[in-house]
Amino acid sequence: MAKRSFSQKRKPIAKDCFFCQNNAQPDYKNIETLNNFITERKKIASREYTGVCAKHQRKLARAIKQARHLALIPFVSQIH
Repeated sequence: MAKRSFSQKRKPIAKDCFFCQNNAQPDYKNIETLNNFITERKKIASREYTGVCAKHQRKLARAIKQARHLALIPFVSQIH
């Protein structure tokens, strides 16, 4: 079986930024939105995976970290 290249393993990215489309900013209090941008292991997803622009990715990372420190989002997933 042939090995898949790195680009074949990734999910296709969205072409437009979620926050630019909705004219919104990432907010640490909006947990439902933040959960769309973290993986199942609670890591911050990359721009390539989410399709968020660089400006909003920086604000998104800051909002996720702030929500973690306030215990609104867990730091790691509960895997047993």
